[in-house]
Amino acid sequence: MKNIVARPLTPEAFAPFGQMLESPGSVARLDYAAALENRRAHAKANLLLARARPTTLPHEVAAMERHPDSTQSFFPLDVARYLVLVCPDAGPDAPDLEQLQAFIADGKQGISYNAGTWHHPMTALDRDGLFAALVWEDGSPRDTEWYHLDKTNRPVVVADN
Repeated sequence: MKNIVARPLTPEAFAPFGQMLESPGSVARLDYAAALENRRAHAKANLLLARARPTTLPHEVAAMERHPDSTQSFFPLDVARYLVLVCPDAGPDAPDLEQLQAFIADGKQGISYNAGTWHHPMTALDRDGLFAALVWEDGSPRDTEWYHLDKTNRPVVVADN
């Protein structure tokens, strides 16, 4: 079992996988906060609400997912902290788990995954979390591709302390 240390989410550390979304600060509006992408002209924007059940660390990674034709953005509505797990491709149908990275986001940080980025399902820490999310879907299997990890060799995410 490989341990992955979860560290605080920062824009620089998350940049290979997407954009971290932050408050616009003192300006009233921040346009083009993330590079949104839809690679299928017939897919429709799906703005959804999702509840993430809480987990504690250490956390065993059982599955990863990706959206090969769409970015996916999460906006925390009522969240304390949440876990963000990401990694690049290892080939056409599998994540590169050797490069798995774990971050802890606070309840004011949103994220937008680049199209095709392998990531763990949304996982709240401390208590239930409520998110709004935006993804383009057409109802086909390419909306979300899953990779399930063998029970004998699952990475474990541990806290940064």
